[in-house]
Amino acid sequence: MQFWKMQGLGNDYIIIDNRDEKLGDKDASNLAKKLCTRRFSVGADGLLLVCNSKLADVKMRIFNLDGSEAEMCGNGIRCFSKYCYEVGVIKKPAFKVETLSGIKSVWLTLSGKEVMTVKVDMGTPNWTRSSLPMTGGGDKSECIDCDLLVGEEIFSVTCLSMGNPHCVIFVENVDKIPVDCIGPFVENHEVFPKRVNVVFVQVIKKDELKVRVWERGCGETLACGTGTCAAVAAANKLGKVDSNVTVHVLGGDLHVEVDKHVFLSGVVEKIYQGFLPGEN
Repeated sequence: MQFWKMQGLGNDYIIIDNRDEKLGDKDASNLAKKLCTRRFSVGADGLLLVCNSKLADVKMRIFNLDGSEAEMCGNGIRCFSKYCYEVGVIKKPAFKVETLSGIKSVWLTLSGKEVMTVKVDMGTPNWTRSSLPMTGGGDKSECIDCDLLVGEEIFSVTCLSMGNPHCVIFVENVDKIPVDCIGPFVENHEVFPKRVNVVFVQVIKKDELKVRVWERGCGETLACGTGTCAAVAAANKLGKVDSNVTVHVLGGDLHVEVDKHVFLSGVVEKIYQGFLPGEN
């Protein structure tokens, strides 16, 4: 079984062509846990499977390193799109990808036959609590700049779905936040029955943010595409930024445009390709 190892600003993935459907759900979950373990295996933030689609040009499935399946991943779909074009699964620079969070449009910037950057239409933010899902709130259907008690500390949070759930927390200095301490508490908070991605955001200026993300099922990653989009969408809704924003994540820079939809752009890279031997 052949695979590619890819990364989008340090958010790294193993990609396997599963159009022959050799990997079932349980196989994919177990394989993700096995292959994504760092130091003992290939190592990655997740496993991406290329699948046939009856609704779009191709289908993407995402399995986190803990084996759970995710609805959507911004950096993952950018890596996935480069793979599909460069191996010939897709032969056009603009196409549609089916995901668990709906069909996403992607556009490739090419240099010869190589994909340099990928832009993704990430869709529209869903601000309703039920979309995450998120319990509580009384008669409030949204959680915009609301207090959330985490242990003995109260955080002001804004929650939304970008196809997967995010809890956005604005801070003065994102570098000083103990992400690995606060992140797991918020991820597993009782108000999020299906857990949540936790996005810590520092506003630098109207067109610039700095972001760190604790991803459910993964921990802190060097970049998170949906988390980056959630950060910009929340900041824009609260009047903290304009509609075109550069976002600094640990792995580099991403660009987000907010209109009726949210668009994510950034570089992607193939690290290497390999071959997985069969079980003895």
